[in-house]
Amino acid sequence: MLEDIIKARKDKLAVLKEKGIDPYPASVKRTAPIRDVLKSFGSLSILKKKVFVVGRVIRLRDQGKLIFMDIDDGTGRIQALLTKKNSEDFGIIKETLDLGDFIEAGGKLIKTKRGEKSIEAKSARIIVKATRPMPTDFYGIEDVETRFRKRYLELALSPETRELFRQKSVFWKTFRTVLEENGFLEVDTPVLEAVPGGAEAEPFKTHYNALDTDFYLRISLEISLKKLLVGGFNKVFEIGRIFRNEGIDAEHLQDYTQLEFYWAYADYNDLMEFVEKLYKKVIKEVCGSLVTEWKGNKIDWSKKWEKIDYFSIFKEKTGIDLKEAETEDLLNKAKEAGIANSKNLGRGRLIDLLFKKFARPTLIQPCFLVNPPIEIEPLAKKIKGEEHKVARFQVVACGSELGKGFSEGNDPIDERNRFEEQMKLREKGDAEAQMLDEDFLEALEYGMPPSAGFGISERLFSMLMDKPVRETVFFPAMKRAGISEPNKEDIPKKEKSDK
Repeated sequence: MLEDIIKARKDKLAVLKEKGIDPYPASVKRTAPIRDVLKSFGSLSILKKKVFVVGRVIRLRDQGKLIFMDIDDGTGRIQALLTKKNSEDFGIIKETLDLGDFIEAGGKLIKTKRGEKSIEAKSARIIVKATRPMPTDFYGIEDVETRFRKRYLELALSPETRELFRQKSVFWKTFRTVLEENGFLEVDTPVLEAVPGGAEAEPFKTHYNALDTDFYLRISLEISLKKLLVGGFNKVFEIGRIFRNEGIDAEHLQDYTQLEFYWAYADYNDLMEFVEKLYKKVIKEVCGSLVTEWKGNKIDWSKKWEKIDYFSIFKEKTGIDLKEAETEDLLNKAKEAGIANSKNLGRGRLIDLLFKKFARPTLIQPCFLVNPPIEIEPLAKKIKGEEHKVARFQVVACGSELGKGFSEGNDPIDERNRFEEQMKLREKGDAEAQMLDEDFLEALEYGMPPSAGFGISERLFSMLMDKPVRETVFFPAMKRAGISEPNKEDIPKKEKSDK
């Protein structure tokens, strides 16, 4: 059936060529985008000036001596009508036009008897002949794999989906604008790293032929940006892609966009004050309101965000006092909950797993989760007088981490000790423990100023839109065509922080 449709369209393509009509011209006549034509409809129709619009034919109704079509150029839609009596190209259009073709239509603007704004096309020509049919607009694209693999079809048919991605552009643009207004310098750092660092995640590995050396795709932007602080920059940020070889679920992607910024001579308290204002500005610009919806819950971002102590809520939700609990106690609790069964997991990993199981899902309204145990954050500064804690916070809402920041560790001896602890975990089989980075430690030995750093991924945008994160990226990673996608429930979930 599909083959017959494609053949019929190619036959029409041949007809156009036989008549000397270029079905793929390099240039077109266009008075203005359809959106602007509709805005100026009154004045243009009064002038009775010939107007040219272009776009994809998304609806087509042939009524014998009259052809109606809806044209969409990505900015708006307008109806065009061709009559056998008044349209000089009526015959060739009737013979060769199909749904999904791109067309150029020129004529006067009118209103139909039903009051619909339209263009009465005196001239019309096909400017792109589609040889493959579009899915019907009426039924849409319901198959998830088709929508992700051929996102361009959904975008072509759905103004709502195009609007979603316009909002995403506003999301990143607003972050960029506010940071620049506050004196931060945007920079670019390498995607390929000899030692992946800045997060606990399993990296993708590749080989650099020219250097005959293995490299890793970065799992964070952190280490390179901190080196810039050593080099004398005081405020830097980067919005870039990072890559984590982890499982698929509603909140996680394997390659995604992340923002990180670093601020010399500031600490995590300064950062919390700034971040709350930053988020509120971004959310208002993207959503038009500081109240959003997530899974039936009204999320109020406008109020002052509460600070919640990590140790206190952990004890409240798990019954375990982290100041006194042994690692064996944590492992037993994790086994009972069915979230861990390996003795090779370190104390930090067990604490993190238990927190995400019992405590984090209860945090629905925006808050700062502060001062976690040192075992779960090897790059954050210890809290003076409470060396078992670190000066870190997470932005938590909708039961998920939506950003993380901390006072940066800058003592090279302390950082080396903590990296060595991480390497011991790697030797026991923890592929996500951080690697010891001699180059970074050497940079710290030259001196990095007291600083605060923060990271935020596009997960926040997906939560604001109340959608799984793969719905909010153009082309999420998928298996090759012909190989079934795994059910997301069957894939181990590896929770990661944004920073």
